[in-house]
Amino acid sequence: MQNNFIAGVPWRNEKDLKTLVENRTTYTLHDCELNIFETHQEAKNVNLTFGDLVLTTMLKGKKVMHLFEKPGFEYLPGESVIVPPNEVMKIDFPEANLENPTQCIALSISKEMIENTFNLLNERLPDKEVTKDWGLDLSYFHLINTQDLSEIINRFIRIGVKERSKEKDLIASFALKELLIRLSQTQAREMLEKTYKALSSSNRMAYVIDYIKTNIRENLNLDELSQKACMSKAHFSRTFKVELGLSPMDYILKERLRLAKQYLQLANYQIQEVCFLSGFNNITYFIRAFKNEFGVTPKVFQLTQK
Repeated sequence: MQNNFIAGVPWRNEKDLKTLVENRTTYTLHDCELNIFETHQEAKNVNLTFGDLVLTTMLKGKKVMHLFEKPGFEYLPGESVIVPPNEVMKIDFPEANLENPTQCIALSISKEMIENTFNLLNERLPDKEVTKDWGLDLSYFHLINTQDLSEIINRFIRIGVKERSKEKDLIASFALKELLIRLSQTQAREMLEKTYKALSSSNRMAYVIDYIKTNIRENLNLDELSQKACMSKAHFSRTFKVELGLSPMDYILKERLRLAKQYLQLANYQIQEVCFLSGFNNITYFIRAFKNEFGVTPKVFQLTQK
């Protein structure tokens, strides 16, 4: 399957483990602290708290996470969770063992770095369409990693773990700023996916998302979408990309691939049928795009669902 997972995080040698539950390796930088946690045995009700806002990203295995006094949810590779300062994470490890350990990162980010980054964005890019201001919305704390978000998390881990230069803190600072931008964009997309119907009469981007989803089998183009948004083509394209983290045409492609995946999971359609039902008009392009997104061809994916 496609990889929005994180790679390249070192494991501790078994003899170096101080504990089998949430063994912690820490890399301290100027504006943040990168923690790598490993758990090698089943455990319940493990509490973890940080004084700064934390981005946690699951790398291997499964946790059950309890936050905000709400029911627990499964936390799996390819996902991230944003946790506010001083919030207690209550964590269960239902499947962890020496052969199948869990591994995750927790990146605590200083309040000053977060405020400075979003203040700069609100100053330089103030006219937002999706949300009022740049920032993080803790209503959308459990995220599916996008490719861009995974790439910057991967890059940041490499800087934290492997970078040895005198400029390490400065390099990490630039990467942190990008990471915060990608998080804000990922949250904006998550918010629109959940609320576009309700917001379509009052928000131009929500209206466009609704139009795309309703007409996904049609020949959608930038001229048409920018007219629906009552914006020039250049302004619409730039606003969409800046606020949601991908271009309108990339969004349409991902939406069609998501739809194709659903058809392949739900019924025994022929691949050519799935191609056209999902809005593609060229089966060769469809197969190539699907494999690029999910790592396997549509046919191989379909066979794994049986």
